[in-house]
Amino acid sequence: MNERVAKLRQQSLEAIPTLSTERAEIVTEVYQQYSGKVSIPVLRALVFQALMERKTIYIGEDELIVGERGPAPKATPTYPELCCHTLEDFTIIDSREKIFFRVSDKEKRIQAEKIIPYWQGRSMRDRIFARMSQEWLDCYEAGIFTEFMEQRAPGHTAGDDKVFRKGFLDFLREIEQQLQQVDYLHDPEAYRKQEELRAMAICARAIIRYAERHAEKALQLATSEPNPRRRQELEQIAAICRKVPAQAPSTFWEALQAYWFVHLGVITELNIWDAFNPGRLDQHLYPFYQKEIAAGTLTPERAKELLQCFWVKFNNQPAPPKVGITLQESATYTDFANINCGGLTAEGEDGVNEVTYLILDVIDEMRLLQPSSNIQLSQKNPDDFLKRACQIIAKGWGQPSVFNADAVVAELVRQGKSLVDARCGGTSGCVEAGAFGKEAYWLTGYFNLVKILEITLNNGLDPRTGKQLGPKTGDPTTFTSYEELFQAYKQQLHHFLEIKLRGNQIIEKLYGEYMPAPFLSIIIDDCIANARDYNAGGARYNTNYIQGVGIATLTDSLAAIKKHVFLDGTITMEQLLTALRHNFRGQEDLRQLLLNKTHKYGNDDDFADSIMQEVFEAYYQAIEGRKSVRGATYHINLLPTTCHVYFGAVTGATPDGRRAGEPQSEGISPVQGADRFGPTAVIKSAAKMDHLRTGGTLLNQKFTPGLLQTEEGIHKLMALIRAYFRLKGHHIQFNVVSAATLREAQRQPERYRDLIVRVAGYSDYFCDLSEALQNEIIQRTEHQLL
Repeated sequence: MNERVAKLRQQSLEAIPTLSTERAEIVTEVYQQYSGKVSIPVLRALVFQALMERKTIYIGEDELIVGERGPAPKATPTYPELCCHTLEDFTIIDSREKIFFRVSDKEKRIQAEKIIPYWQGRSMRDRIFARMSQEWLDCYEAGIFTEFMEQRAPGHTAGDDKVFRKGFLDFLREIEQQLQQVDYLHDPEAYRKQEELRAMAICARAIIRYAERHAEKALQLATSEPNPRRRQELEQIAAICRKVPAQAPSTFWEALQAYWFVHLGVITELNIWDAFNPGRLDQHLYPFYQKEIAAGTLTPERAKELLQCFWVKFNNQPAPPKVGITLQESATYTDFANINCGGLTAEGEDGVNEVTYLILDVIDEMRLLQPSSNIQLSQKNPDDFLKRACQIIAKGWGQPSVFNADAVVAELVRQGKSLVDARCGGTSGCVEAGAFGKEAYWLTGYFNLVKILEITLNNGLDPRTGKQLGPKTGDPTTFTSYEELFQAYKQQLHHFLEIKLRGNQIIEKLYGEYMPAPFLSIIIDDCIANARDYNAGGARYNTNYIQGVGIATLTDSLAAIKKHVFLDGTITMEQLLTALRHNFRGQEDLRQLLLNKTHKYGNDDDFADSIMQEVFEAYYQAIEGRKSVRGATYHINLLPTTCHVYFGAVTGATPDGRRAGEPQSEGISPVQGADRFGPTAVIKSAAKMDHLRTGGTLLNQKFTPGLLQTEEGIHKLMALIRAYFRLKGHHIQFNVVSAATLREAQRQPERYRDLIVRVAGYSDYFCDLSEALQNEIIQRTEHQLL
C-alpha cells in the first residue's frame, strides 16, 4: 500500500470508538416538531432529511472517499427510536473492558435531559417488551431464544447494480410516476401509497443534498489547502459529490463514492441488523474499470488505491453499541458488511474478472476487520481465483470466507427466486443467502436447540429458572425407547417455536407501523412499484429466518442417550439425569464415558450423523414455509455469531459430557475437540445435512499454520473446499493459528493486540473477545493433516 493508504489505515486502527448523541438529538427534535402532524412514513422521511441536512460533515486529511456515519471516524451514533439507552447503559458502555465506547459527560447530560425524557416508553424496544406475552418474556429471559429487533432494525439486505446504473434523480422520476398513478377513487390504499411515495421522494432529495454538503465542505477545505496536489484532489472530490449520487456514476472513483453515500444513508436512517453492503462489488465495478483502463484514465494501481480508501471507510464504522442479551449474542464492533466477489454472472457464466483479483489484493494488504469479505466459488470459477483466496486464508486472520455459489443459487431458486435474481444474489452478514437488491430477509433471532433438550429431560421445567416453561411431555425415566424421547423433544420444540413465532408477528407489525425505512425502500425492488415500505413487505421477495444454534451439541447428546441408555444399557436415565443435575461432580468416569465412548458428529460416523439429520429435519419441518404478517416466508439458518457462548451460559450440563455453562457447538461445526478423524471426515459429516433447504450454514475449521505454508498445502486446501462444495456444502471458513499462540495471547494480550481470528461469520481481534469465547476457539480441533 502507498503512503496515503498506510496513513489512513493506521488512523482508522488507532481511532477510539466513541458514542455520539448528535443523531439522537436531531431525531428527537424532528419527532417533537412533527409527530402526530404528518403520517409516519413522512415523519421518518423528515427525520432522514434533517439528518442529511444537519449532521456533521467530515472530510479527513488525504481521504479520497468521503463521508462518515458519525461526526468523525468511529464516532458512533445512537438510535433512540429503536433503543433508548439508560444512563446506566452509558456507564456500562463507557467502562466495560471490551467492546466499549467512550461516552463524554456532555453526551451523558444530553441523554439525561433531552433523549430519555422523550423516548422512554416510545422506543421500539419499549414497545416490543410491553406487548410480549408473559410466556414469551419467560422464554426470552431463560435463554430459549433471542430477539434481533429489540435493539436494531430489520435489515440484512444488500445492494445490487442499480445504484451503479442510476442516480437518485432517476429514482425520483420513478417515484413521481408512481405518484401520478395512485387511484384515489377506486384504491382503498391510495392514501397509504401516497404517503409512502412522498416519503421516498423526500429521502431521494435528502441524499442528494447530503452529497452536495460534502462538495461544499471539500471546496471550503480547498481554499485553505497549501498543497497544490491535495487542493486539486479536494476540487475533484467536490465535483464528484456534486454529480453522485444525484446522477449515475461514470468513473471508477464516482462509482465507489456513489455507493458510499448510499451506504451511509442506509445505516444512518436505521441501524439495520447486519450492515448494508454493495453485494457483488467486483461485477458492479468492472464496467467502469474496463472503460477507464481502455481510455487511459485509470491504472490498476490507482484503482487499488481507491478500493483501499473505500475499505478504510468501512472500518471506521463500528456497530452501534449493544447492551444486555443482544450484546451477548453479538459481542463485536463488526457491523457485518460482507463484500462478495467471484461467483456467477446473470447469464450463469464465470463472474471472476480483473477487479476480483484487485479486491483480493486489497483484502490481503489491508488486513482490516471491516468490511468482511468472502469469495463466491462456483464450479465455473478458475482455480487461480480459489488459489489466490487460499493464499490469503493461509496468512491466518480469517478472511476471506468461502461460499458455494452454485449452492447459494440452488437455495434461492428453491425459495422461489428467479434464476437470474438468484445468480445476482449472494451472501450477507455471516452466511445468509439473499437476492441482492430485491429481497428483505430478516433474521429474527437465535434459537437454543440444546436448551430444548434440557427442558425435555426435565419434563418441561427449566432447571435454571425453576419455571415450568414447556408442556409436561413425560418423565424421561419412564421412557422405554429413544423414539419416545425424541418425540417428546419435537413436542417441546414446536411449543417454543410457536411462542417465538407469535412474538415475531407482533414485532413485525410494530416495525411496519412505527418504523418504516423510506430511504432503504428506494433501492430495493419493488418497493417503489408497490408503493410499499421495505419494512411492510414492499420488496420483491420477503423472507424471515430463525437461526438454530448448537446442533452438534444436541446431536452428540442424543447419540449418548441413544447408545448408553437405550441400546447398550450402560447407564440408566436416572443415573444420567442425576449426573447432569450435579454437573458431573463425583461422576468424572461417567463424563469421560460420554465424551470418549460415544458416537460423535464430525467423524463421518453414520450413527451420529443420522441423528443430526433427524434433528435438522425436525427443526426444518417446524419452521419452513410459515407465513408472516408482512407476507414473508420463514426458512431456517444454522449459525451463532457469539450466541453459542451465551446459550451455553444459560444451559446446564448436557449428555455429551459438556459441563454447565460451557459454550455450545458453533454453527454446524462439530463440538469443540470432538472431530478426531481429520477435516475430510468433518466435511463428509457436514454434507449429510441438506444445505440446499436452508438459507445458510456456517462451518468453521482450524489448521495448524505450518500445514498451509507450502504449495502442496495450498493445493490440498483447495481440494478440500472443492470436495465439500461438490457435496453441496454451503460455506466453510478457516482459522490458521495454533492453540499455543492463542494461549500465549491470553497470557500477554499487550503483545498480541493485532492477532485476528475467525469467530463465527466474522473475524475479530482475539484480545477483544470474552474469555469464554477465547477458550471456545482454543478448544476447537486443530487439524495438523490435510
